[in-house]
Amino acid sequence: MNPQKHIAIVGATGAVGEEMLKCLAERNFPIKELTLLASARSAGKTTTFRGQEITIKELTHQSFEGIDIALFSASGDISREYAPSAAAAGCTVIDNSSAFRMDPDVPLIVPEINPQAALSAPKNIIANPNCTTIISLMALFPLHKKYGLKSIIASSYQAVSGSGAAGIAELELQNKLIANNNPITPDDINVYPVQIASNVIPHVDTFLDNGFTKEEQKMLFESRKILQLPELKVTCTCVRVPVYRSHSVSITAQFEHPVNVTEAKASFTDQPGIKLKDDPENNIYPVPLDTTCKDDCLVGRIRKDQVLENALTIWAVGDQVRKGAALNAVQIAEII
Repeated sequence: MNPQKHIAIVGATGAVGEEMLKCLAERNFPIKELTLLASARSAGKTTTFRGQEITIKELTHQSFEGIDIALFSASGDISREYAPSAAAAGCTVIDNSSAFRMDPDVPLIVPEINPQAALSAPKNIIANPNCTTIISLMALFPLHKKYGLKSIIASSYQAVSGSGAAGIAELELQNKLIANNNPITPDDINVYPVQIASNVIPHVDTFLDNGFTKEEQKMLFESRKILQLPELKVTCTCVRVPVYRSHSVSITAQFEHPVNVTEAKASFTDQPGIKLKDDPENNIYPVPLDTTCKDDCLVGRIRKDQVLENALTIWAVGDQVRKGAALNAVQIAEII
């Protein structure tokens, strides 16, 4: 076991910050001291960790003296402002935002895929990938090792908790209105551009000039960096669905070598962090409730694609708050 560390969580009162605390406790992370940091409005609140009451402190540029590892689970703007201060204080930052992911001097890590890259962080900053990228690559990496990944065509089905507490609250409100035969008015639509209850919205993050969204482009650039495949072709459509937690992704992956469905299924045997659930004749396949609040991602519906040569179509599901964010960050902390 590593020597005990002084750990900080930035954004400790958010959904991911709270999940980080759960992961640290459940995995018995070696902590000698825990500092919880948040905005001024949250400072002074308390939370309990391993039976000890901890007071949340206000985040400042002087917050990181003596801290070994800081887990950032705030916005990209917060990370850009405060992560360099933490790194300059000798603290290793593990950042969950998109702020540093494409910086060539910042490793982008999925511990089951490229753990060795975490050991070289020139800026003292390590980035957590986007949640949809993590879940997709957890399912694709065993296949990539066997067949050599060439291209990805993906459609995501993303839970409202990806938008934070406000997304959950909006879906809950709209569901209650529908259940009571009340109309949904414009005042009930704030987080998403249109009603999310009983609906799906092909819009996650902001649109770019090429017609894709930032979320969709993350899948392209982050997958290339993590897998060290600069020529990997990726096209993605990200969709928000009225599910509270856990993202799902439909993926058609083309490979360099001929594929075999039986062999492909066998490639998931004993793979860390990903489990096969694939018996569709008996209605056995991954669904979001299977992974909610659980560490492992699931993969199923593995079949040969009927359009592309040397291609498989698969269905992957994972808890985006846990493996897609908090757990992945804690696993990185375990490596370093």
